[in-house]
Amino acid sequence: MKSTVTLGIIGSAVVLIALFELLRRQRLREKYAVIWFFVALGVLAIAIFPDLLSGLADLVGVELPVNLLFFLASLFLLVLTLQHSYELGRLEEKTRTLAEEVGLLRLELEMRQEQDEPEDPGLSSS
Repeated sequence: MKSTVTLGIIGSAVVLIALFELLRRQRLREKYAVIWFFVALGVLAIAIFPDLLSGLADLVGVELPVNLLFFLASLFLLVLTLQHSYELGRLEEKTRTLAEEVGLLRLELEMRQEQDEPEDPGLSSS
């Protein structure tokens, strides 16, 4: 067995074990686990069948298969970063909205507490 195949199998196994451990400890959400599961399977498939990458490189017209691999990995990371940026923006908006709602609720609570407090008897002139 070639060292690249062994390295690919070990790398995929490490990713899969880490993935299942993070899921078990509830440190990774399922939607991200699915993405990384398919990445690990892809790495495993390329490690076991390197001719797949060579055939795909020939099909696309890329001279070196490793260039195609780097391009696809860069594209994957770009899409993943874009998706995380979208999620971050959505969560920032949600956090801002929740902070505003908490501020309004605190204001309403303070106003109700002021209305419920009895007036000081020393201030009233009877």
